[in-house]
Amino acid sequence: MTPEQRIDTFRSFVARSPDDAFSRYSLAMALRSAGRVEEAAAEFEELRRRRPEYVPAYLMAGQVLEALGRDADAARAYEEGAAAATRV
Repeated sequence: MTPEQRIDTFRSFVARSPDDAFSRYSLAMALRSAGRVEEAAAEFEELRRRRPEYVPAYLMAGQVLEALGRDADAARAYEEGAAAATRV
């Protein structure tokens, strides 16, 4: 399966079940792996908005934001992730 096919597959999963954390996380990770970092950041943000208890999203969001040079946003994601982990 090519990276684009993987992205398309995960997009179809998200379209069917937009609040499914694993599908959206997988889409974001596939986008990240394909070098589509801006899109990955948007998917991680949407995941954090829809499922704030899904702790793994915060670390990956932070890393993607760092890669984009958005250090303040990355720090915020890490802080929010620590708070989410404490709540969960």
